[in-house]
Amino acid sequence: MSLKADYVKYTLHFRFEAGTSRGTLTQKDSYIIRLCDDADPAIVGYGECGPLKGLSYDDRPDFEKQLHQYCQYFNQLDLQLFSWNLPIILNQLISQQFPSILFGFETAMLDYLTGGQRIIRDGDFVQGHRSIPINGLIWMGSPAFMRQQIEEKIQAGFTTLKLKIGALDFEQECDLLAMIRDRFTPEQITLRVDANGAFRPNEAMAKLERLATYGLHSIEQPIQAGQSDQMADLCQHTPLPIALDEELIGHSEYVDKFRLLKKIQPQFIILKPTLLGGLRHCDEWIELAGRLGMGWWITSALESNIGLNAIAQYTAQFKNLLPQGLGTGQLYYNNFDSPLTVENGELRYNPAQPWDVTSLDLRSVQSR
Repeated sequence: MSLKADYVKYTLHFRFEAGTSRGTLTQKDSYIIRLCDDADPAIVGYGECGPLKGLSYDDRPDFEKQLHQYCQYFNQLDLQLFSWNLPIILNQLISQQFPSILFGFETAMLDYLTGGQRIIRDGDFVQGHRSIPINGLIWMGSPAFMRQQIEEKIQAGFTTLKLKIGALDFEQECDLLAMIRDRFTPEQITLRVDANGAFRPNEAMAKLERLATYGLHSIEQPIQAGQSDQMADLCQHTPLPIALDEELIGHSEYVDKFRLLKKIQPQFIILKPTLLGGLRHCDEWIELAGRLGMGWWITSALESNIGLNAIAQYTAQFKNLLPQGLGTGQLYYNNFDSPLTVENGELRYNPAQPWDVTSLDLRSVQSR
């Protein structure tokens, strides 16, 4: 077998300025891995490595250099020795310090093994018989811009909204929540908020108590990650369910994952495969959440449709899902055309709609 790996750097451009508590985003770089056998170049497996600046464990200046080296290492492997055992290949090849590269290679391999058709996990979802409920994401911005997004999401049929908070004046953010609650009950519209660690520990409980008056479903990461004692205290006494997000980043060993969740005891955990090292690590987090009685949902992390597709197909294998965070495919004006569509607050896969990744094939490649 002469399977080889290379990658293409691809810059995604937002349709608008996307505000978070960590700053405003206008573009995002992704690195698309391509796996191809020289003997059969028509079959290509694609996977996406998309570290997030200021957040990903592998957000480092030498990221592309490391990716280049991993592609070269892969190209030197005798894959017949591994019999396509993905965990063995990944553990032999890539350090846990590069979770987005792990995710990219894992999903590129799965795509290649199923014929290069972007089918990571076959089933009802990719056959067009099942949809995934998702939340409508409201990005930070001026109060007028956030109100506009809220109206658009409600008109589009979303019944779960997630608002990013922590950058505006807290009273203005509460006013937005009050506006929604004046029109819709918690039974009509489910509200989530994501603080991205914006609250100081000494103010967090008071803000949680205020937010709880709006009948919220949950709040993501109220204080910065790495403060496990303070987070455990908040989770124990909170009037509002807390979901860990950034707190999970960097915990790759099973025992370490267990200790973290056992200590903090959150009500929910949020899984982002790009940030956590891929689907295999998500399997471990989900298993532990079940053991410890915690809820969970899966969220994309600003991937293109290539990464989003893999995450969605993985997510669709689970039943009785809460609304997931998989609506980011509409963010970019230069995303790849794909079968993924959003209708009435649900993510669907239309098997009659073809993929278009020709822009990748026309670009120069690295590491082949």
